[in-house]
Formats: sequence, structure tokens, C-alpha cells
Amino acid sequence: MTNLDTLLTALYVFCDDHVIGRRRIGRPPLLSDAELLCLSIAQVLLEFPRERHWIRYAHKHLRHLFPYIPGQSGYGKRLRAAGPLIAKAIRKLAEVTETGVPALMLIDSTPVPCGMSRETAKRSDLAGDAGYGYCASHSRYFWGMRLYLVATVEGMPITWCLAHPKLDERDVMAALLEVDHHLVTTGQVILADKGFAGADFEKFLDDLGVHLVRP
Repeated sequence: MTNLDTLLTALYVFCDDHVIGRRRIGRPPLLSDAELLCLSIAQVLLEFPRERHWIRYAHKHLRHLFPYIPGQSGYGKRLRAAGPLIAKAIRKLAEVTETGVPALMLIDSTPVPCGMSRETAKRSDLAGDAGYGYCASHSRYFWGMRLYLVATVEGMPITWCLAHPKLDERDVMAALLEVDHHLVTTGQVILADKGFAGADFEKFLDDLGVHLVRP
């Protein structure tokens, strides 16, 4: 527990200095954005998949670090609204976290099924963003999105995005790397599977000074 206290204290200072940026206008919330980020990261580190169980644990064991901890409903609403902040926190942590093989990055995509029935596909709020796609690994179609990920060899996420499953994997990854090109340095080696094979994609990486290794 002492190590967790030290980690969360250091994480709070990091988030407050490098992630939060401009403060909210008006009365500050009882749980600050930096504290919310720390709580959400601690939930993952301590492997609590359900918010209800996590909030119960936090109320019992972490009140000395967080003077105010909201209930399950309030925590869930804040957490879902903090998506951009969580993404920024992970990117900032990736920039300062040393990796065992800094010259090598991994890229891949994976299906994120959001529903199976036709009725769900017609009525879902994700209609338009999500769609039908094919998962070669499981030899089946799915309705949902694809998650694209750039990571270190240890599995530390560097950047990612969700995209319509009918979009070409190479086009989506090229757009992702173009937006976050500052995360990719000249001389970098990127390891990918055969789904990213293509002359245009390889030329795009060559222009960035990146070498693609694939089957």
C-alpha cells in the first residue's frame, strides 16, 4: 500500500503539471481532474473491472489520498466524460517512459465488436461510426469498430484510434501516424503483420524516416 501511495502521489503531480493544462472555469469540482485520472489508473492497476466494486474499495482504502470520492454514478459520468484527458495522460506517460528497445515499435489492429444482432446495428447510437467488418483471425464477420494501436515492445500504448472496420488498415494507420508524427523518430523500426503490406504505406513510412518490418 505504501508503494501505491507513492505512485499515486507522483502520478497526481505529473498529471497536474503535464496533462490538465487550463483550469475549469467556475467553481472547482470536489474531485479534481488530476485526482480523477489517478483514481482511474489505480482502478486498472488494482484490477477492478467493475466501477461499483472499485468505488467501494476506494472509499475504504484510499480516503487518505482522495478527500472526496464520488459514488458509482458520479464517478462513471466523470470517467466517461474524461476520455480526451485519459488519452492525453497515456500519451504523456508514453513520452517520458523509457523502453527496453526504443528503436522498435509495434502496430496492429483488432476488432471491437459492439453488437451481434441486426436490430442492435440498426438502433445503436454507434450507427455510422461502427459497421460490419471481417475478422480474419476468427474467420467471421462482426458489427462494431476496429482498434488501431501503436505500442512499445513492452506493450505500453503510445497512440491509438477507433475506426470503421471497412476502412483500409494501412490508410487508418497512416493517418494516425501522421497526426502523431512527433512520437515517431527518424530511424525508427515498426513491426507489423502482413495486413499492413503495401507499396503506398511503405513509401509513407519511408518519407517519415521509418523502416517497416513485416512477414
